Amino acid sequence: MASYNYVITNDADILKLRHTLIERVCRLAWDGNLNEETKEALVREMIPGPKPAWRCCVHKERAIIRERIRLACGQNTSSNPDSKLQVQVIDAACDECPLSAYSVTDNCRFCLGKACLNNCRFNAIEPGEVRMHIDASKCKECGLCAKACPFEAIVHLTRPCKRVCPVGAITYDEYGYCKIDEKKCIQCGHCIHSCPFGAISAKSYLVPIIEAIRSGKQVYAMCAPALEGQYGPGVTMASIREALQRIGFADMVEVGLGGDMTAAYESEEWSEAFKEGRKMTTSCCPAFVNMLIKHFPEQYKNNMSTTITPMWAVSRYLKAIHPDCVTVFIGPCVAKKAESMDPDLEGNADYVMTFGEFFMLMQSRDIIFEAPAEGYQESSLWGKGFASSGGVANAVMECMRERGEDTSNIKLLAAAGAKECYAALMQLKMGRLKEDFIEGMVCPGGCVSGPSKVVSEAEVTRSRTKLFQQADKREILENLKNYPMDKFSMHSKKTSV
Repeated sequence: MASYNYVITNDADILKLRHTLIERVCRLAWDGNLNEETKEALVREMIPGPKPAWRCCVHKERAIIRERIRLACGQNTSSNPDSKLQVQVIDAACDECPLSAYSVTDNCRFCLGKACLNNCRFNAIEPGEVRMHIDASKCKECGLCAKACPFEAIVHLTRPCKRVCPVGAITYDEYGYCKIDEKKCIQCGHCIHSCPFGAISAKSYLVPIIEAIRSGKQVYAMCAPALEGQYGPGVTMASIREALQRIGFADMVEVGLGGDMTAAYESEEWSEAFKEGRKMTTSCCPAFVNMLIKHFPEQYKNNMSTTITPMWAVSRYLKAIHPDCVTVFIGPCVAKKAESMDPDLEGNADYVMTFGEFFMLMQSRDIIFEAPAEGYQESSLWGKGFASSGGVANAVMECMRERGEDTSNIKLLAAAGAKECYAALMQLKMGRLKEDFIEGMVCPGGCVSGPSKVVSEAEVTRSRTKLFQQADKREILENLKNYPMDKFSMHSKKTSV
């Protein structure tokens, strides 16, 4: 009924390799046969040799596969054993990008004036055999040589991973290997799909999820609102729920319900803040929250909502009614993995898997989506709308209106994309923010455009529109009366960095 689409990404071949490897690892885990011997056998199976397929030699290719197996098992890469980041660099795969940010092209006429050499302040330029040469070890990347060249023969090359990082967290060591600064990284995952060599990836937790299911534990899936529509309008939340139960999950809850919960409680905070003339930011996007924590700590302390995220809310709800259960979030977001692994966020999801990992988990059990006889809905349309930019704010405002409050004078800023989020927080920091509330989503378009999306934002929007037409129009506050909201807290205790 659905197949995984590799067309929309620039790293389709890398995704196929990663997903094939994850599927093989999962099959070994289901059989209870995942050990060092079978891992090494998998390496040899995927890279049989003697000739390399896509690198200089089979030894490097096998080294890369070994690192990918570590990531597939939820471990750090061997070169980053103490890293707390979910996003990891595979050093063996990170060695084909140019070391120099500035490079001399064939347009160089080797002219007599040598304006580039004369303008360089660091003695980084010298004549080569047929054109000028830039010494990467001396170059300070000031760009004066490029500006001075009359033929525009010197170009500025920004490595793809560094180009897409919204917070300047990526640098390089003396060997040119990519290094991620943990003090700056917001774990948005945008660098993962930008690397044309697949040198950056994220840890996967499918193996411990499989082990929990095999051990007989009650494992509950929690599906992000953005999942609805990813596989076309024929794959409903009911289809997804049925597939998960066949895999071995006890049941599934759509996290749009958590969206209703978050909207209801965050709206109370907004109402109070608006009366006091205090600005506030939303708490749902973990990459946005990480941006606050690491780059705007005062605004995190003073302006961020204390209401927990929809994922966290549904996890607390499930653990309140099933105390010993294991909760697994399925979504498009790498940063959610970091959220779930934060020891300070009590009651949050135990594990997170991305949309791609979910599909590989299905393939490892030879399961496809089917059309169940009955429908399934636990959230309002407002909760389902959390997946799109502006959806959180719209749901919060709806809760305020359902309580009879006037929202006509409230000004909202829906910041979509890392640049917009950063700019909005800078305005807040400088006291120049005109709006009352900021809804921050680091992915342009919202969660439907997350790094693990299956189809384009336009395609998923069309599918979601059709699916939403089939849903009932329940109100948020009325819907929450069906759930034991008094059995768990909707607020975070973590209010400082």
